Amino acid sequence: MTKNTVKIDLTYNYEDLRDPVRALCAKFPGEYWREKDTDRAYPEEFVDELTKSGFLAALIPEEFGGSGLGIGAGAAILEEINASGGNSGACHAQMYTMGTLLRHGSKEQKRAYLPKIASGDLRLQAFGVTEPTTGSDTTQLNTTAIKKGNDTYVVNGQKVWISRAQQSDLLLLLARTTPKEECKKRSDGLSVFLVELDKAVGKGLEIKPIRTMINHNTNELFFDNLEIPSNTLIGEEGKGFRYILDGMNAERILIAAECIGDARWFIKKSSSYASEREVFGGPIGANQGVQFPIARVYAQTEAADLVVKKAAALFESGLPCGPEANMAKLLASEASWEAGDTCMQTFGGFGFAEEYDVERKFRETRLYRTAPISTNMILGYIGQHVLGMPRSY
Repeated sequence: MTKNTVKIDLTYNYEDLRDPVRALCAKFPGEYWREKDTDRAYPEEFVDELTKSGFLAALIPEEFGGSGLGIGAGAAILEEINASGGNSGACHAQMYTMGTLLRHGSKEQKRAYLPKIASGDLRLQAFGVTEPTTGSDTTQLNTTAIKKGNDTYVVNGQKVWISRAQQSDLLLLLARTTPKEECKKRSDGLSVFLVELDKAVGKGLEIKPIRTMINHNTNELFFDNLEIPSNTLIGEEGKGFRYILDGMNAERILIAAECIGDARWFIKKSSSYASEREVFGGPIGANQGVQFPIARVYAQTEAADLVVKKAAALFESGLPCGPEANMAKLLASEASWEAGDTCMQTFGGFGFAEEYDVERKFRETRLYRTAPISTNMILGYIGQHVLGMPRSY
């Protein structure tokens, strides 16, 4: 094989990992998720069980108490959670935020945090990047972290859509350490910090929850002269944007896998209902107008899944995977949305009833058409960086 050749084994689908995940998820049926959705409550019991079983530590190296598996395994875990009717959004961030610490953290930082993250003593579930005034234009972030003496940074600014900040012990924070006008590139001057939230809340950090159309436990963060130790800096000052790019590729692959899981749940639900529901003297699935959309979205899902597997294989091999990770997220989110819409159409009025879980999953999967990274941002990336066309924004 040449240096840049990657083999993708389509006969291996992590069934040895999927089976125990399915068994765990069976303990948390639709009633559990409906109750959490109604109350907008965090699924503590589910996340605790997932942690105790070691699934959230799958990507952490064995030397730090994890399983040392690749991102393909992480994708399989999250896919199965969603395919079982659950919502991986409650815990998925730990898998992709941890990569920044693992790849760029110091030996001391890894020893201090990774074993506790693996054991569940600490949760790394919050990722502080997006701001209300900059949106998707990450290089224009205005939150600042200014050096004070040799051992302190002072943080000021605002973040928005920071999910699980109230359920996490640690926050991976991206802030500007060098003014934009002093940087040669737009992506320079940003740094990553690992903030211990129990030492920050009430001492310069305020967290305000945002109620949304789904149970995503998201928040707005306000930093007002928050002082953090200089040893919370990950890697080199000013290189934070580069550090999180790898994490963003991992994020897109894992989110894509969740979407595949959602699509599979919708397809199973649709095909079963269409075979059992009788109207006008026969099963509604015997009508092409009902059957064919389900068949089409199945084909769409299988195609998207292949791109997810390709992106994961490239990522695990340490090869460039930006186009594949972005396309995986685009295609999988479109497949899950189409599958959800088809499921709603198949169920008709009953799809709006909470007891079937269709309307809940429909709302949950819609998020991924918008975030993380919107469909248009992905198309703009492909147009410019893959196809070589002029920048479109």
